Amino acid sequence: MTQPLTVGVEEEFFIVDSATRNLLPQSGQIITSALAQVDEQTPSRFCEEFRPCMVESRSGICRTLDELRADVITSRSTLIRAAEEAGGRIAAAGTYPLADWRTQEFNTKPQYQRTVETYRLLADELLICGCHVHVGVADRDTAVEVMNRVRPWLPVLSALAASSPFWMGADTGYSSYRSMVWERWPTSGMPPTFRSYDEYQNSVRLSVESGISPVAGDIFWDVRPGTQYQTVEFRIADSCATADEVILQAGLCRALVHTTLTEIEKGDTPADIRSELLRAAKWRSTRFGLTDRLLDPFTAALVPAHEMVDRLCEHVRPSLEGTGDWTVASGITERIKRQGTSAERQRAVFERRKSLEDIVDHQVRDTASW
Repeated sequence: MTQPLTVGVEEEFFIVDSATRNLLPQSGQIITSALAQVDEQTPSRFCEEFRPCMVESRSGICRTLDELRADVITSRSTLIRAAEEAGGRIAAAGTYPLADWRTQEFNTKPQYQRTVETYRLLADELLICGCHVHVGVADRDTAVEVMNRVRPWLPVLSALAASSPFWMGADTGYSSYRSMVWERWPTSGMPPTFRSYDEYQNSVRLSVESGISPVAGDIFWDVRPGTQYQTVEFRIADSCATADEVILQAGLCRALVHTTLTEIEKGDTPADIRSELLRAAKWRSTRFGLTDRLLDPFTAALVPAHEMVDRLCEHVRPSLEGTGDWTVASGITERIKRQGTSAERQRAVFERRKSLEDIVDHQVRDTASW
């Protein structure tokens, strides 16, 4: 690999009241404080989200995972300090166990209000956080071709990042309930394939013209061409609990894009996998995470989840070795296999005292873990 592909992440967080552990709608104050703590050379930036009890950080464009890791840690530590000044804490998780969406207000900006008016109850219930990975590619036609080919591996990425087992004060039985909340939206989930970026754009235009989507940016598929940059944007992952889990997602996504580009260059024919198989594979990953068997879309066979993770790692190993990231990525992966995903860890915490508050404290600790 002569020049590593660029990579960046967007992380969404919950803001938690330090005293009550309820969600704290103070994103405006926290963002102002966070931006005051960073200088103009710092690539990380912070922005509002769909609800004022949530905040987003955006990394810079990075060439190495070490660079990205430093960026992620800077962003998280800055937000944590800013939240403390407002009487709050920061939690990275796909869902928040104590939250009731019926009591949470929306951001009043017009673009968010359009979403609320269009989707009604779906928008009302949208109280979830994700981690999005951007990988740079040469052009948008390439982004579409990569998007088509990486879809079979998305369920494994989802399983590794699963951090949303609790919803409205109860255990859902799912490892990534956030994924199930998203799945009901008309422009979310596993995308179809497209022959070109023009065809993709036509599909987006039809979604807007038909009223399915208020704007072109409200296409929420699990992977899509970047809306602002020439990237492949992976949107499959829950908000990653720890900095290491963010780095693993970023490293695997970048290696998956590079591996796919190599296949395209060699003229390899992409696997022809039926959409219902992809949907089934994703459902099993959101339901079980790494605790049961996953569906291998390439063979339509159920295999142990850890074996499916190993298949992904071996698939992208040459790319990870080419960037010098194999040791880091494989090490984090093995640790998750031993200690469990965030969803498994949250359930283990809950089992000790049956306390949702303990889960919140655990989420906050994990967010500051690096």
